[in-house]
Amino acid sequence: MVTITEQLYHESLRNVFQQSLADPENIALWWLGQAGFAFRYKDRVLMIDPYLSDFLARKYKGKEFPHLRMMAAPILPEEVPQLDVVLCTHSHSDHIDPETIPILAKNHSECVFVVPKAVQEKAAQFVAAKQQLLPINAGERIELGEGISVEAIPAAHEEITANERGEHYFLGYILKVGAMTIYHSGDCTPYPGLEEYLHNRSIDIALLPINGRDEYRRSRDILGNFTLREAVSLCQQTNIPIMIAHHFGMFEFNTVNVEDAERELARIRGDLKYFLAKIGITYNIKECKNEVFAAKASRLSSSNNC
Repeated sequence: MVTITEQLYHESLRNVFQQSLADPENIALWWLGQAGFAFRYKDRVLMIDPYLSDFLARKYKGKEFPHLRMMAAPILPEEVPQLDVVLCTHSHSDHIDPETIPILAKNHSECVFVVPKAVQEKAAQFVAAKQQLLPINAGERIELGEGISVEAIPAAHEEITANERGEHYFLGYILKVGAMTIYHSGDCTPYPGLEEYLHNRSIDIALLPINGRDEYRRSRDILGNFTLREAVSLCQQTNIPIMIAHHFGMFEFNTVNVEDAERELARIRGDLKYFLAKIGITYNIKECKNEVFAAKASRLSSSNNC
């Protein structure tokens, strides 16, 4: 059984990244804002969809949706002290950030960038060393070393789309990290077959976007994601015990009311460990091998007795 605890950190995320884990088999996870996450496992640091710049604010200045940040980046690209793998789920600039990815690639020459095959040419504009790119398509799996692997599955950013070669533009990633399995859906809405994908893979933790969707945003080419209720339902239907909801609090036109979301989540999650992501928190993830302690930990999210 996998458990999760939350711990506030009061120093820079740069310093927190460099701290060794008390148990190397555990995972430390941090939210970077929007769909971005970073985590440490053993001596390796990985990121998913890091948007750490103000690129979109500059791109859309003076437009209908100015893309002004509602939250500061918890770490700047040039401050990242170590990086081994970056996974990008699709080509939108808050997922493959034109002002974050080039800095990460240049400063961490051994880092590899896992990107959808359908958008590898765009990604290559930001990763100068082509050997750093690892293109992947739905149904494929890549070994990343140190007990870490990634499997790609389709994501429906309102729709599933692919090119003439069958390469998907939007992907979700199932990460196997030691004994634990983490699902990052990418930008996604419910679609036929998704529950079957997840049922068969024994997901421990789901990282799901909850900013929802509507015709007003879609008519302006702003594609949507799960609602909070849909995200909870997906986890309940597929027996995923832990969820961290994200993709809110970045842009005013494409977020949720956090207080309302907290109240709704409290009503529908029951005893399950479902959270709204928070900046300034280290999520400590561990596998409980002792059944007695595991049962206790499942009732107490702050328990460390495993």
